[in-house]
Amino acid sequence: MNVMTSGLATVRTEIARACKDAGRDPAGVTLVAVSKTFPAEAIEPVILDGQRVFGENRVQEAKGKWPALIEKHPGIELHLIGPLQSNKAKEAVALFDAIHSVDRASLCEAIAKEIDKAGKSPTLFVQINTGAEPQKAGVLPQDADAFIKACSATYGLTISGLMCIPPVEEAPGPHFALTAKIAQRNGIKLLSMGMSADFADAIALGATHVRVGSAIFGTRPPFKGAQA
Repeated sequence: MNVMTSGLATVRTEIARACKDAGRDPAGVTLVAVSKTFPAEAIEPVILDGQRVFGENRVQEAKGKWPALIEKHPGIELHLIGPLQSNKAKEAVALFDAIHSVDRASLCEAIAKEIDKAGKSPTLFVQINTGAEPQKAGVLPQDADAFIKACSATYGLTISGLMCIPPVEEAPGPHFALTAKIAQRNGIKLLSMGMSADFADAIALGATHVRVGSAIFGTRPPFKGAQA
């Protein structure tokens, strides 16, 4: 067992424990293995150990490594968990099965246009900026209800989930709880919440998708290339 598969086994065990503590069925929590900046040779052992859902931050990076992996290993589900530029919507809709970072009208318009053209509709999550951090993408909590309604009414998009990234210097629980509350009042079932350090807290507060990278893959190598 190498470092990656050992980390995967540990994370799976911790997810099962967190679900048991929360009185939840582990089948209701999807592990998104965050493979951003890791090369295909680091990802393949995790695929071979049965992991099928992966998260990437950048469209261009994902395009460079995932098509060959997906061809070799059918059944992969690829999630875009980083910010998406509107001009990358065509590539994102073509490559990803889910987009976790819907957060503005121009992006909604671009995604809707590409879904209509491609006839392929990824699962869409609205990103909530629960900490109102100016440097971070996402819809402010007080604007979330109106934005979610506009996604459907104005752009014809189906929003299936919400995503949040709590501020690093704050306890994550209140941010997870706020995101869950917004989802509940809008009839949204999926919650992308929790990363390597706090996914147990997220599961306790209703997360359906946890985004775990370093706990599986180890120290992340620096990204080399243009932002996309």
